[in-house]
Amino acid sequence: MSERSISRQTRGKTWYTVLAPEGFDRAPVGETPADEPELLLGRTIETTLGELLDDSSENNTKLTFQIVDFGSDSAYTTFKSHELTRDYLRSLVRRGASKVDAVVSVETADGIAFSVQPVAFTTQKADHEQERAIRRRMVERVEEAAAERTADDFIDGIVRGRLSSAIYADAKEIYPLRRVEIQKAAREDRPEELQEDN
Repeated sequence: MSERSISRQTRGKTWYTVLAPEGFDRAPVGETPADEPELLLGRTIETTLGELLDDSSENNTKLTFQIVDFGSDSAYTTFKSHELTRDYLRSLVRRGASKVDAVVSVETADGIAFSVQPVAFTTQKADHEQERAIRRRMVERVEEAAAERTADDFIDGIVRGRLSSAIYADAKEIYPLRRVEIQKAAREDRPEELQEDN
């Protein structure tokens, strides 16, 4: 829940500047009030990649961060999820072409679990065998990327488009592709990981 547009009375509360994770240069993503700083922990805030980069062309990418620590007037976050807007995904669909998607559960080199949903759009209608081969290739590339990288590097590759570009370059050998995207990626925290972050 974004805390940036709260209009209720907040007398006696302290306002904290919410900062993006280190991989996003600790950019401010909003402000939130709290009676006690401990009450910040676990709160989430949503922004767009466009807002972070001051680039409106990236507003189709939504990012959610979760507060895991705090300072005297700042709240620090970790990456929670990345998701493309429905409008943008709909704009990629073409009649007479195939949309191939997958859901992949992976663990990064430093042991952080993610659920990743790559999607490929072909130039023409692919047959079922070609769709299965594209899906298999997407899953393999996501699994390899996660196994070889830390969580921060893995997230960076997703958000900056490097993972989708790598999948595109590989899977287009199976059937001509028009576009590959990571439509959603979410950290799957285990209870012990949340305790460690806090």
